[in-house]
Amino acid sequence: MIWKEILIRYGELSTKGRNKMDFIRRLRENIRHAFADLGHLHIRTERDRMFIAIQDETQMDALLKGLPKIFGIQSFSPVAACEKDIDAMKKLAITIMDTFKNEQQLTFKVEVKRTDKTFPLESHAIQREIGGFVLPQYKNLSVKVKKPDIELRVEVRHDATYMMAQVIPGAGGMPVGSNGKSLLMLSGGIDSPVAGYLMMKRGVRLEAIHFFSPPYTSQNSLEKVKVLANELTKFGASIRLHVIPFTEIQVLIKEKVPSNVSMTTTRRMMLKVADKVREEIDALAIVTGESLGQVASQTLESLTAINAVTNTPILRPLISSDKLEIIDIAEKIGTYETSIQPFEDCCTIFTPASPKTKPKLEKVEHYESFSDFDELIERAVKNREVYIFPKKEQEADKFADLL
Repeated sequence: MIWKEILIRYGELSTKGRNKMDFIRRLRENIRHAFADLGHLHIRTERDRMFIAIQDETQMDALLKGLPKIFGIQSFSPVAACEKDIDAMKKLAITIMDTFKNEQQLTFKVEVKRTDKTFPLESHAIQREIGGFVLPQYKNLSVKVKKPDIELRVEVRHDATYMMAQVIPGAGGMPVGSNGKSLLMLSGGIDSPVAGYLMMKRGVRLEAIHFFSPPYTSQNSLEKVKVLANELTKFGASIRLHVIPFTEIQVLIKEKVPSNVSMTTTRRMMLKVADKVREEIDALAIVTGESLGQVASQTLESLTAINAVTNTPILRPLISSDKLEIIDIAEKIGTYETSIQPFEDCCTIFTPASPKTKPKLEKVEHYESFSDFDELIERAVKNREVYIFPKKEQEADKFADLL
């Protein structure tokens, strides 16, 4: 196997000044967590890049597949190695460049860094030797010094010669967990998983909350949400899902609150429940998938009435996105096909025919004052079920409880 390591570039983390090493440590731990099945990874960190040592082809394949999903990585490159001999270096260069031989016309250049100053050839001489050997071998190659399609990078270190040519885009953003923790209100729809993904991209660690109203919502609807929670773990962190028994509260709303404002009250009660769970888990904010004007409960007037139940920051990363933009992201991250499965959640089962788009807060509070929601909220929070994803994390957690 020619591959020796994978070089990771940080991108946005390079601007973090004195806190930079904290972000790098978080990224390193997220990579270890994401690839725990591979055993202990040998990771070396520097201020501007990170290296993962490669043990075998299986490990290499898994890393190439999974690293593009890890937030905090701008790009990465497979790095090959050979002995410090110019003939061996030429041979390795050909092996690497063969991966581009079936492509259309490409420009390239050779870039050399000679860390080991005892190597007999200087950087420019190595560049001429390798470039002059590679160029005649390929009809689709021409030399371009500035911004070529392929930059064959050669680094002569003390232990060996290292070489790379492929730059694979990463997910960008910031390492999950570097910007605190928030609670995601996760329905079974398209929007909320996308909102969770975008917050994770900004370094926010998530726990999720889902409102379950049996027998009005089916077990299938709950299983769909579990799949969505598990899908979000692909981006570098485990997720705890808090499932709230919401039937009592929802039935009381249907019986006591006028139908045209019942959706506003439903969302207010959900937010009250979520805020109590958020406080228990020490999260700093609540995340929703709301998009301004998409439905009646997402007008500015509705959002103002809903927000009034808490002073906790409500993060709405989709607030200015239209549905097609949200669908595009859902398809890209792999949640769309699950989200469109036809199992209703609790937000759709009691939807009124003509909900108010501009509810008055005073009237909503007046209708709610005739019922004791607080007791039901406390009971729902107390009786919630918690699931940990990915499932291997849940199994590990159960085992830990026995120790």
